[in-house]
Amino acid sequence: MLDQPVIEEIVDELVAAATTRSTVPLLTTRYPDMTVDDAYAVQSLWKERGITAGRRLVGRKIGLTSKVMQVATGITEPDYGVIFSDEVYENGASIRFDSFSNVRIEVELAFVLGKPLSGPNCTLFDVLDATDYVVPALEILSSRIEMAGRTIVDTISDNAAMGGMVVGGTPVKVGDIDLRWVSALLYRNQTIEESGVAAAVLNHPAAGVYWLANKLAQHGTSLEAGEIILAGSFTRPMWVEQGDTVHADYGPLGAITCRFE
Repeated sequence: MLDQPVIEEIVDELVAAATTRSTVPLLTTRYPDMTVDDAYAVQSLWKERGITAGRRLVGRKIGLTSKVMQVATGITEPDYGVIFSDEVYENGASIRFDSFSNVRIEVELAFVLGKPLSGPNCTLFDVLDATDYVVPALEILSSRIEMAGRTIVDTISDNAAMGGMVVGGTPVKVGDIDLRWVSALLYRNQTIEESGVAAAVLNHPAAGVYWLANKLAQHGTSLEAGEIILAGSFTRPMWVEQGDTVHADYGPLGAITCRFE
């Protein structure tokens, strides 16, 4: 395990990078013995710093759950990060592009929990029972660590590249639709760039949520009622630039639009 002063130094770097919209060199290059547990220790301290500064935790994100995302990043296991209230945008929002670094968009479903959810033996059916509703969402990725050559350790330390999320479309109860067949078309400036179906996330989008509950149990925590869980992307990340308009069409579940100013 990394010494606590080293963990604190890494968090200082990441906080500064987020403030200046810059990136820091790969952690795994500088600390070749750094482990996944070290990475989650970095993320945990980063989260505590945010809460101390007055930010409010509202949920979690799961990353790298689909084959397309694993191919896109070269990383073959999921990770997770935290979501603060100031990172959640409404449908139709104008979003400051320079609030993020290496800006990309992913198409996801968000599970809003009506009951607490905990591991270590959480199942798909536990997730479905605990979910109040599911709603379309876009994730905004923002990388504070240089991207070339990243490993799972780098991404976890960087709060799984969480930058923000946009919620929109039509909320649905889990029994009202086959979530595996929810599909989306992703447009940038009226041109379709990506498409996908939610079953690409571990064969069922709820599978990422029970993976998360079981993973959190290893770290001595759990999911609370009311939390928003971004279940993982079922398209490749789409790069965006300042001035771009993003539109995601979820068919019967409605659509999400946002613009990066």
